[in-house]
Amino acid sequence: MNIPIIYEDDWLLVVNKPSGLLTVPTPKKESRTLTSILNADLEERKIDYRLHPCHRLDRDTSGLLVYAKGKSTQKKMMDLFRARRVTKKYVAFVNGNLKNQSGRINHPLEGEYAITDYKVVNRFNDFTVVEVSPLTGRTNQIRIHFKQIGHPVLGETKYAFRKDFKIRAKRLCLHAKEIAFKHPVSQKALRISTDMPEDLKTILKEYQYA
Repeated sequence: MNIPIIYEDDWLLVVNKPSGLLTVPTPKKESRTLTSILNADLEERKIDYRLHPCHRLDRDTSGLLVYAKGKSTQKKMMDLFRARRVTKKYVAFVNGNLKNQSGRINHPLEGEYAITDYKVVNRFNDFTVVEVSPLTGRTNQIRIHFKQIGHPVLGETKYAFRKDFKIRAKRLCLHAKEIAFKHPVSQKALRISTDMPEDLKTILKEYQYA
């Protein structure tokens, strides 16, 4: 499987995860995950280090995912995430028309505080394109928060029902488009970004003149 590499140095690898692929196995112990694919490729090429994910994306979310080349770098990178010294931006297509041009969703999740900022990028008849900045990193935070305010992400099947949407999307319309942090080893400021996937662009083209 061709996994696009967006950034690489001696310590880190940042890839563009496709939608539909797990980062690591769940308790069901799936054998085919993004991590297993990447490490199998290293084995085939007889490269002796292993890649370790520094965070996760949902199976159905696409976008930037940071891997460490070795456990010590993974720990340093995960420490940055825990200290909230990593900023992330997503693009999401959400159902309906958001009332405000920008806003903050501040709803606790599982007893923990959770904050998501957003701003509207474009509006269509039945959905809104938003840039989303999660200030905390709770599990499925973006998906749950937009469901809570009555605008679930298009393609959502876990927190919404198909009957809730006028628009049928083949995948969850959520993409991690940008990540920024100070490199845990070199201390260089990094801002890494990737373009919107073609399948999401296709949805925009279909509804551009609807």
